[in-house]
Amino acid sequence: MSIDSEDVSRRFGVVNNFAMHRADLHNVLINQVHPGTVALNKACVDFIQDENGVDISFSDGSKAHADYLIAADGIHSVVRRKLLKNVQTRYAGYTCWRGVTDDLPADLNSDETSETWGQGTRFGIVPLTKNRVYWFACVNSSPNDSMMRSLSPTDLLAFFGDFHAPIPELIKRTEKVIWNDIIDIEPVTKFAFGKIVLMGDAAHATTPNMGQGACMAIEDAVVLSNLITQSTRAEEAFLLFETKRIRRTTKIVNDSWQLGKMAQWQNPLMTSLRNAMISMMPKRMTDNQFKFIYDVSLK
Repeated sequence: MSIDSEDVSRRFGVVNNFAMHRADLHNVLINQVHPGTVALNKACVDFIQDENGVDISFSDGSKAHADYLIAADGIHSVVRRKLLKNVQTRYAGYTCWRGVTDDLPADLNSDETSETWGQGTRFGIVPLTKNRVYWFACVNSSPNDSMMRSLSPTDLLAFFGDFHAPIPELIKRTEKVIWNDIIDIEPVTKFAFGKIVLMGDAAHATTPNMGQGACMAIEDAVVLSNLITQSTRAEEAFLLFETKRIRRTTKIVNDSWQLGKMAQWQNPLMTSLRNAMISMMPKRMTDNQFKFIYDVSLK
């Protein structure tokens, strides 16, 4: 199946989608804040909320007091774990390697993003700026598998060596990869807790199958900023934020989970049926998927 993203962007009146290296995004963001605002290596390990605000303890032994706490501390959020004790991360059933290289094969199309589905295996290619390509490789596996953790880029050819060009060559031209099991959190129904609000992966961590994890976090920041500006009390803004964001983030988390499950099917008969179904999918179905992603209210 192929999609002309420029055509989709024109029809929905939005900027065409694009990919950024996470370090590039960090640099853009850090350059917008006042020097000295960001403190590194300050991991939150505990907090206490009362009528006067929130007292926060850090791993280096230091403490801080704040009127309010915006907890954007990721999928393994310490804040969420204390507020929602029954919410745990869940393993998606597949593990993933990610690599970036600027040593590009001659037959690579730098204007095309692609994803190739096998049987319990999947490979994605995403062009970046500065003549680089990001790729990811997913394989069905038990969680925290020591063998999978230890694989080098060359070892991945055992899974992807027979995939179409330029996949094997991209793997060979990549010196280092990072490895992670794919996890998310099952959608929660509460983001606001008095003087504390969860946002980003702390609130709605998703599998990466729709490319919306960091996007939803950026949306969160804009929506929350607008609501705080419009509200008389932060607690009110936090509750409005919860109301505005839960439906959208829940749908994306659930849709991404289901898409990943289907993409990682391993049974030969099921994968044949899947491939036929995808190739015959009506254009209106893909349009509806894009419409939901692009139709986001930031106010």
